[in-house]
Amino acid sequence: MSALVHEHVTDAIKTPSLIRLEPNVVLIRFETLKVYAALGAVRSLLAGGSVRKGQTLIDSSSGIYALALAMACHRYGLRCHIVASTTVDLTMRSQLEILGATVDQMPPSDDLRLDQRRRVARVRELLDRHPDMHWMRQYHDPVHYLGYAEVADLVARALPSGPLTVVGSVGTGASTGGIARSLRERDPDVRLTGVQPFGSVTFGSERFTDPDAIIAGIGSAIPFDNVDHELYDRIHWLDFVHAMAATVGLMREHAVFAGLSTGAAYLVAGWEAARHPDRTHVVIGADTGHRYTARVFSRHREAVDPATLAPREIASLDDLALPWAAMDWRRRRFGKPSLPLYRKERAS
Repeated sequence: MSALVHEHVTDAIKTPSLIRLEPNVVLIRFETLKVYAALGAVRSLLAGGSVRKGQTLIDSSSGIYALALAMACHRYGLRCHIVASTTVDLTMRSQLEILGATVDQMPPSDDLRLDQRRRVARVRELLDRHPDMHWMRQYHDPVHYLGYAEVADLVARALPSGPLTVVGSVGTGASTGGIARSLRERDPDVRLTGVQPFGSVTFGSERFTDPDAIIAGIGSAIPFDNVDHELYDRIHWLDFVHAMAATVGLMREHAVFAGLSTGAAYLVAGWEAARHPDRTHVVIGADTGHRYTARVFSRHREAVDPATLAPREIASLDDLALPWAAMDWRRRRFGKPSLPLYRKERAS
């Protein structure tokens, strides 16, 4: 059998593996999922004349988008500047710098909300100084949805027809939203279940504090325009202890070394799949586990058994509570007054 020769590493690393974890649970495992977002966005911007070769693209990132954007810039002859979260480690930073990206990293902080606000402020400061830079706005520009149509095509070709549910961390909203939108063009009944950490503003859990939570990449401390709340059928909120248990459990049970968001989605998909055996549940595995070695995998002896964990079903955000809650979102806008997101009148 002849092997395919790729013209650039981005074509090689973006291709996922589909792994059956249970009869109705399939993991779509990526080395780095956001290569699809970065490539799709950069190609579209170049084709439309919004950016040109040699120009500097700038954005804020907690890690995997930064690497994906640096690789896309490497491929298409663009410069790259990353305003990096304090959570970006030496391994990631070294890769970025070798790829030619310049890196502005935020100072150490235990407050990831402050870290996110600092990054946005720094991007704006740099744009004021260098107006020729193009801000990619991965959190807000819908151009990042485009690349995920290719992922939806892969899923549609690989899996037999039938009821399908996509399960993944919400993050910027582009991956889960882009995949679900494209799949729904074929079958409007495709369901989307989103996963959130406590402390994220995206689906109303910002009043909670989870001291160990790694919010970056899964939730958000600021509103993201790329999150289309009306795409989601169900939402699950998990604390760090549950996400860690599932991430370690995924490796124990299936030998899959994946990131924290993958573990959280795996736990949620298992719960949903047991209650909806007629539906195939596709778990989005956004990245590998390397950047979670110290915070998650080195603590594997502390991890609880995922089989002992269960969510609290809620009907209102008033009832939201740690450590794991689940709610039928029913493709609603966030904070729509006529629906029971909150029992009391509250501003969203």
